[in-house]
Amino acid sequence: MESIETEVVIVGAGPTGLTLAYELALAGVETLVLEKLPERLQQVKGGAIQPRTAEMLELRGLLEPMLRRAMPRGPVGGHFAMLPVPLDNTVWDTRFPSPIGLPQWEIEEVLEERATALGARIRRGAAVTAIAADDDGVTVTADGGTRVRARYAVACDGGHSTLRKKLGMPFPGRSGTYLAVLADIRLSSVSELVPRESGHISTLTRRANDYWAMLVPLRDDRYRLTYGYYGSGERPEAARDTPVTAAEISAALRAVYGAETVLGGVDNASRFSDATRQVERYRTGRVLFAGDAAHIHPPLGGQGLNLGVQDAFNLGWKLAATLRGRAPAGLLDSYHAERHPVAAGVLRHTSAQRVLADVHPDSEDAAALRDIFIDLMRLPDTNRYLAGLMSGLALRYEIPGARHPLAGQRVPDAELVTASGTARLSSFFGAGHAVLLDVGGLVPDGVRLPGHLDLVRAKSPADLGAGALLFRPDGYVCWAADDAAACEEGLLAAVAAHLGG
Repeated sequence: MESIETEVVIVGAGPTGLTLAYELALAGVETLVLEKLPERLQQVKGGAIQPRTAEMLELRGLLEPMLRRAMPRGPVGGHFAMLPVPLDNTVWDTRFPSPIGLPQWEIEEVLEERATALGARIRRGAAVTAIAADDDGVTVTADGGTRVRARYAVACDGGHSTLRKKLGMPFPGRSGTYLAVLADIRLSSVSELVPRESGHISTLTRRANDYWAMLVPLRDDRYRLTYGYYGSGERPEAARDTPVTAAEISAALRAVYGAETVLGGVDNASRFSDATRQVERYRTGRVLFAGDAAHIHPPLGGQGLNLGVQDAFNLGWKLAATLRGRAPAGLLDSYHAERHPVAAGVLRHTSAQRVLADVHPDSEDAAALRDIFIDLMRLPDTNRYLAGLMSGLALRYEIPGARHPLAGQRVPDAELVTASGTARLSSFFGAGHAVLLDVGGLVPDGVRLPGHLDLVRAKSPADLGAGALLFRPDGYVCWAADDAAACEEGLLAAVAAHLGG
């Protein structure tokens, strides 16, 4: 029997687990990731990086290698319920106004390369069979009798989380009402109905002959196909774990895109449902939950991967601070306090999208609601609200005790002028530290700051909304001051309260 000791064991090597592994390794935390699959599944899956996730990856220098791999895509806005009105993210002042498309496995590959370069370990083919937690840590047992002793464990092992089930954690919510298929396929011939380029999602969806489908061109003859059956006639029956056959996919293609659309091959395929569930607590003692292990929802609007990656960015610095003994009281519990409401909001709006997403709703009332909602989306205020919601750019955390209007918000990636030249704000977060940005000359010389906080003195051509801004490692403002008096009075107290010593 092999025994391993580590500070944190992460179960699951998807985007959430690998982002968390990177964040912890960046902070010098010894981290081991256990993954049940023997090798990475090369499936497109949730391959859309929303604008706020892109900004957060940019903070760490992780976005650029992903952009090199991105699939061809024009400046297409996001969507709400697949309705034919693009969401305009430019009003949120972001450098990444369009979702970025690339296969999930390529996102994982970049994250794993960067995490392991910092010392994180990934062990594949290691399915968890047991977990025991106590006041001092956790013991996780994997296939072959391997025992891992860690101070904390984080479940990032998906909607069917083994850790969540082993710990008996309730996963309340709503069961799925349908099964659908997601497949990466190759086509040997195509009809005029097959889209030639990736545009707004409303141009990629069709409904015909008792099927609905979305076909997204990738590269060469490769496509990402999503489809389901909605008809009232004889229904193709399949259990969740029943393999998806080429014959089944061919039937759906013929039904929606015509006999001229011929399947050339299936790279991979799986089934999914529209189940909606969320754990009641994101932390139980020494075990925490993130990504699909904490929340699942209908795959509308490209939210799942982004929600999980942002869980990891929120949790990583808090867990590292806790392990290093510098966390202020309640910091680790603030992970649940901040991220649980965010996921609950996604569950709510994806449920709303279910009502509106059907191109040809059976109910006249639903059709009328859809038409009115499309009209509303053309109004600038409605479009801005939905764009902020779906992109994550509107997210604001409640920061206890913080009174400045900027507290809890992101700040656009401004150009700054420093003593050594111009630089973007995002470039100062690569070390994973908190950042104190002084653009008003408010921070006194010689101020004593902890080593995990970097002071940046600069000028900004743009008005950032305050003269001094204190950013957490995840890029959100936790304190700000407009003048020297407010800075002198509140800075060190804010550092202690929000970041620790």
